[in-house]
Formats: sequence, C-alpha cells, structure tokens
Amino acid sequence: MDKLLVNGGCPLDGEVQLSGSKNATLPILIASLLCAEPLQVRNVPHLRDITTALKLLGHLGARVEFNEDLTVEVDSGDLHTLRAPYELVKTMRASILVLGPLLTRFGEAEVSLPGGCAIGSRPVDLHIRGLREMGAQVSIENGYIKASVGRGGLNGARILFDTVTVTGTENLLMAAVLARGITVLENAAREPEVVDLARCLIAMGGAIEGAGTDVITVTGVDALHGACHTVISDRIEAGTYLLAAAATRGRIRLTGYDPQHGDVVLEKLREAGAILSIDPRGVTLDMRKTQPQAVNLTTAPFPGFPTDMQAQFVLFNAVANGSSTVTETVFENRFMHVHELQRMGADIHLRGNTALIQGVTGLSGAQVMATDLRASACLVLAGLVAEGETMIDRIYHIDRGYDRIEEKLSQCGASIRRIPGWPATSVIPSREGASVSPLQS
Repeated sequence: MDKLLVNGGCPLDGEVQLSGSKNATLPILIASLLCAEPLQVRNVPHLRDITTALKLLGHLGARVEFNEDLTVEVDSGDLHTLRAPYELVKTMRASILVLGPLLTRFGEAEVSLPGGCAIGSRPVDLHIRGLREMGAQVSIENGYIKASVGRGGLNGARILFDTVTVTGTENLLMAAVLARGITVLENAAREPEVVDLARCLIAMGGAIEGAGTDVITVTGVDALHGACHTVISDRIEAGTYLLAAAATRGRIRLTGYDPQHGDVVLEKLREAGAILSIDPRGVTLDMRKTQPQAVNLTTAPFPGFPTDMQAQFVLFNAVANGSSTVTETVFENRFMHVHELQRMGADIHLRGNTALIQGVTGLSGAQVMATDLRASACLVLAGLVAEGETMIDRIYHIDRGYDRIEEKLSQCGASIRRIPGWPATSVIPSREGASVSPLQS
C-alpha cells in the first residue's frame, strides 16, 4: 500500500483551493435515492469515501456519470436491489445513510452494520429508534439492519435524540421528506453539513425548516424531483491546512473558505498567536516570525470545537510554547495518534479523555503508522514540522478524507511525496447497462 514520505523543517508558504466537503457530499449523493430523476452534485471531492459511496449507489442500480469539472450526476430511477452489502459498507460509516432513503421511498431496506475509523463507539440505535417511531419494523439479523413499513409508508413523528448525532439527524431527515405528515427532530445536529443536505433536499422539493438549529421540522411531500446542488467547502480540510501553516510558522491562503463554518477553529488560532485576514474569497493565515502559543480546548458538537480537528491541535500544541490540555468528549478512542507523536519526541501524557501536553522545541522524523483519518492528517503535520524524514504508513486512511493532500502541500513548499505500493483497484464497478466512468484527479 502507498506511503507518504515527508521531509520537514520548512515553513509553508502558498495558496490552496479548498475541495468540497466530504461530510456534506456523502449524504447529498445518497439523497439521490429519494427520487426517480437525476441529481447533479457539483464540487465533489476526489476521495476514497466518495468512491465507496458511488460504488454502493452503482450496486443498488443507480446510473452514475462523472465530469472532469468535479460534477457527479446520479440517476436512481431504476434501482434493482434494496440491499447494501457488507463488502461495500464495511469501510465507511456513512453507508448507513442509505437506510432512510430506501425505506421511505420503497418501503423496505436491508443495510449491513457499517464500519469506518476505529475511533470509538458510534451506535446506530438512534437511527433505528427514530425509524420505529415513524412506523417502521426494524430488526438486526446476521449483521444486517432489516427494515420495512406497510403500504401507507412512514408517518411523521416527534423524535428526540438522546445525544446529538450527525448521521442520525441526516438519516431521519431524509426518511421524513417522503413520510406522511410532519416530523420534528429535536436535539438535532447543527453542523454545516446537515444544513447543506437540507438545502439540497429543499432544492429537490422537500419542505424543511430549522436546519442549523436543534429543532428541524419536516413536512412530508408525495415525491421529490431532480436538482443541481453545489457542495460547501470542507471546513476540516481548511482547518488542517491552517494548522499546517501555523505549526510550521509559515503562511497560507485558502480560497473558497466560509468563515462561518469554522469560527471556533479561527478563534483558537488567534489565541495561539496567528494573524488571520478574511475576505469574500477566502482566508489568509500568517504565523511567520511568531512563536505559537499552546491553547486549551475541549471537543463538542457544532458549534463547539470539532472532534475532527482535535488530532491536528494536539500536534500544534506539542510544538507550541507552554503547556495545554486537550479534552475529547465526542469519541472515547480518539487519541491513537498520541503514541506515534511520542515516538517523534512529543511530550504528551494521557489521563482519561484528556491529553496533557508540554510543548517541545522540535520533533524528529520517524516511521509512523496512521490509525484513522484525522490521525493521518496529524502525522502529516508532524512530518512537516519535524527535522529529517518521516515515513507515514497506512495512508489509505488519509485518502478517505483529503483530496490530493501531497499535491496541495507541495504547492505551498512542502517536501512530501507518495511512495506507491501495490496497484489500487478500479474506483467504481460498472454494472451491465450503467453509465459509469472513473473519477478524474
């Protein structure tokens, strides 16, 4: 498998065009299952998780067409199966999102329990309970969620989430758009990616109010229609590149950035000493001639500090001036990057769900292994900071969520290159009669 070789010690200086948000694109592509007309999605990032989602849609019978301008068109007018198999679901948590659309449109669905990063327990019980409250019969048999509903279809319901769940909110939001009556989702996720999905569903004819708040109201409609939707930029990719420049004491310009999606990250960067300037086209961070200052943080659902930026800030604090604490409240197993950073010379100790960090003057390059998507990004940043060579293994994790990361960092002056392993498999399987072509890089 591929590896990344990073030669560190050089400040970044350059400009990066942000890609579309992975976490917004996945549910939006899956929303194509809700109607019999084509859904055109623009600003689609070239990522392994996107490829997996499109393979899954193709397996269900959707026709998928790609354009070189980062546009994907999905036509789900003629599906031939309502079963999402383990082989396609095991690597990506978001695959569970096909459950709501298939059930509400066709009255039944069978979806394998999902996989994804090993960062902690992410149970699907909130999805299942919500669908049951809408009138579905749901069981788990042999590792599959099997759901069905009578001829009248799903009914609107008032659903209170015990805890904030992004995929749970998205799954039930999609189920509700074709349900009879009104569905109210309370304690709903407020993430920008949920709002973007709601915007797409509204463009398809859905009746949704309150997206971006903790109460979303959906009035079911008889059918949705095709639409064209442009995905928002990736706020986690943006935060990662900003941290890369800050940690290397460099400068970076991000175009296509929406500051409303990352206010808390920008606040922490300012607290750390970064100079930020924002304009309608993007954001610029300047950390040249500045000593980074360590910052304390605690992860929380949006609008709190994003758990997907925790690993990158652990690295930043490890080379910043002073001591700090980073507390993880969202996932219970999301400090696996700490051991690898310790091997590079970081002074970090774990106490329960908190990392105690004492900044050091520098890190040393080493051979390290990625354990999940955001830990991969953390190790890339560590390699940029460290003296000498850092070889990062198992980078298939990073390919799940970062579009051409080595290319974008190289154009900012980083010394980073991919060491090819054995050949990758084709990005998406064709089916007889499907219109399918590979993603363009």
